[in-house]
Amino acid sequence: MLRCRFASAPIVAGFLVASFVAASAAEPRALLELFTSQGCSSCPAADKLLGELVADPSLVALSVPIDYWDYLGWKDTLASPAHSARQRAYAHVRGDRQVYTPQIVVNGSTHVLGSDRAAIDRAIALTDQKSGVMSVPVLLSIGGGGLSVKVESAENEHATGEVWLCPLAKAVPVDIGRGENRGRMVTYHNVVRSWVKLGDWSGAQSAWTVPLAQIESDGVDAAAVIVQEGSHDKPGIILGAAYLPLQ
Repeated sequence: MLRCRFASAPIVAGFLVASFVAASAAEPRALLELFTSQGCSSCPAADKLLGELVADPSLVALSVPIDYWDYLGWKDTLASPAHSARQRAYAHVRGDRQVYTPQIVVNGSTHVLGSDRAAIDRAIALTDQKSGVMSVPVLLSIGGGGLSVKVESAENEHATGEVWLCPLAKAVPVDIGRGENRGRMVTYHNVVRSWVKLGDWSGAQSAWTVPLAQIESDGVDAAAVIVQEGSHDKPGIILGAAYLPLQ
């Protein structure tokens, strides 16, 4: 069973001097977080849609499995209490108390039904108009056995936030044995396996180097980095994000 971890230990900071063997693509326009559950009968359609969205290079699309439906007869093999807490924190900040599955949070700002492609597209267009959203370039590169993370500088009112690394498993097939989805095999895409805080960002160009050996476990074969306004307990808008396969 894969296990999700939460970490806040400091990572070695600085620029990675090496011949990069991989690099992140152009700046994306949206970060999508799908809160999903193996015990939710409405979720497989959203999980399938996320598999289509991850192929869009202009998006960083993540599966964030929650655990509060485990009592329905099937314990989600990918879920984490940290994911459920993040979803509730979003609802608290928005003030709407809307916590459900499948729910996609778009750019840390608004939420829609995770299986509704048209609603997702509208939410992306709406949040893109908000000041500061996805305004900070984030660059990822691999070389010398490490993942190099570079966050560019910004000079506006949205120049503070936290930088988070999310090790990901790109595709995880699960045979669900009990509960509402009994007998189904569902593939989960870009599954968040842990949250690692790289540091705080105050508007200046910043960089970190993370040894790949520290994150390549639990089926991890990709990574996303998120720059987010607010804090872990009170998450705000997404200021920047990037995605990079590790293999």
